[in-house]
Amino acid sequence: MGIVADDKFMNEINSSDLESPLSATPTSERSLMVLSVIARHGKPITVKQLKDVTKLPQSTLYRHLLPLKKWGLIQEQDNLYAPGPFSVQLAWGFDHTSYLVAHARPEMEKLMMQCGESVGLMVAVNNQVMCLDMVESQHSLRCSFSKGRSQPLLRGASAKALLAHLSTPMADKVIAASLPGQAKEQHLLRDELSKIRAQGYAVSEGEVDMGVWGISAPIFSKSDHMVGVITLMSPAIRAEDRQQELIGLTVKTALVISECLKLY
Repeated sequence: MGIVADDKFMNEINSSDLESPLSATPTSERSLMVLSVIARHGKPITVKQLKDVTKLPQSTLYRHLLPLKKWGLIQEQDNLYAPGPFSVQLAWGFDHTSYLVAHARPEMEKLMMQCGESVGLMVAVNNQVMCLDMVESQHSLRCSFSKGRSQPLLRGASAKALLAHLSTPMADKVIAASLPGQAKEQHLLRDELSKIRAQGYAVSEGEVDMGVWGISAPIFSKSDHMVGVITLMSPAIRAEDRQQELIGLTVKTALVISECLKLY
């Protein structure tokens, strides 16, 4: 049965989810910003919706949409825009060349078989937690994460495990953008991230999806650079009596993947 995506998270997108305001986005990168909004929207999007999110004038939007459509990165039907057929080639190329996915997938499958819960591979991209891969259990789980989906890099075990292991300047930038003018909340989050670094994993319950418990552990490359996290997700009620077991198994899986990566 696997993960059931929550429509609320799949269909909503806000301009605050973008990495930076329009004024800070170089002109040369605005086509990529538009493509990113279309890719993350979860369903076909209108020009008006794109305008509301990107804050670009309509005439400027069309100038960015035309080349994206020409190259097959997006498609348009009935004035609705969605990812285009070239996206399939990009996804295929990524799946077949990503050393991280290649080394993580077998261990993720082992973890899922051991514990019977869904396991995801997450990375940080443009102030977002992006799911690179997902091994789903046979149990239904209502969760906003699935392969290719993203969420703001702020709440939940995945986001906090990633934030805790980003460089200090990068983490500070994300925190400031996510919690503008909220000095107390920023301070509390930094304290929490410090504790996560010390213990080597992050745990959350209901921060992203109500009733979902999660444990995330970092994966490191040969240079001890954090390249992603492994996240195990379970209904809180099912994890209640086995949290320490699930934490131990997830941390061990992340360590095994890290050791594999350090051989290359």
